[in-house]
Amino acid sequence: MNPLDELSPGGAEMPITIDFEGRPHVITSDRLRILNLLLSTHETATQRNQELIKAKELLEAKAHELSRSNSDLEQFAYVISHDLQEPLRMVRSYLGLIERRYKDKLDSAGLEFINYAVDGALRMQNLILALLSYSRISTHGQPFAPTDLEGVFADVTANLQVALEESHALITHDPLPTVNGDASQLLQLLQNLIGNALKFHGTNAPKIHVSAVREPDQWLFGIHDNGIGIDPQFFDRIFVVFQRLHHAKEYPGTGIGLSVCKKIVERHGGRIGVESLSPGGTTFHFTLADTAS
Repeated sequence: MNPLDELSPGGAEMPITIDFEGRPHVITSDRLRILNLLLSTHETATQRNQELIKAKELLEAKAHELSRSNSDLEQFAYVISHDLQEPLRMVRSYLGLIERRYKDKLDSAGLEFINYAVDGALRMQNLILALLSYSRISTHGQPFAPTDLEGVFADVTANLQVALEESHALITHDPLPTVNGDASQLLQLLQNLIGNALKFHGTNAPKIHVSAVREPDQWLFGIHDNGIGIDPQFFDRIFVVFQRLHHAKEYPGTGIGLSVCKKIVERHGGRIGVESLSPGGTTFHFTLADTAS
């Protein structure tokens, strides 16, 4: 029971005089109710504050545990992908040796089996290299520095020059800003997204536009194309490691490129998403912090 309740037994109206440093104050039943309400509110607020502190501590512990788990997983992926390369190279080497040494002694079926094995070993090696690249994004990235995206775009188009010419692609871009980031990873980000637009262009010549819109505290970038599009039900799936929407024979690749893009953008404190109508083209958009802010 609240001590003040004792001042009003049975809820009766009775004024009470309390001396505060020689100054008498009369407390009526209405004032008692107000005091009780204030005390109750204070106790509730104190309890809620303690609950919030406990919840914050629990959340911080979970975040630390998740960060450690992610770090362990990245290290595991790095070690596995690195250590698997040597035995895989040995497999490919001996398959090639068998093909060269016993080619005249094998029938067409035997040669076909060797080709399957060599092709499988090559695809496995590409997957391992892709996984190694993915695991290095957070652990082997370069320190952030002011990066001119105009220069990055020029490097990307130079790297993709053959694909651009072969597909008769038209690529345009808005004026691109300078942002704070890892230049090599931002190049990989743009190259993966533009490379996808070239790869999934359908029957028409690719038309690709890179947009840049300044927003409060950040830049919003978009890679727009006129390709085959993506069914909205697969929007989340395409950013998962090794998830493919098409057979490798249709569209070659490891199925990890967009996962790499997502990890790069998140390392830079941004977010990435996609908009598309199948068919009807696709827009990948991502944000990066504004250097000026």
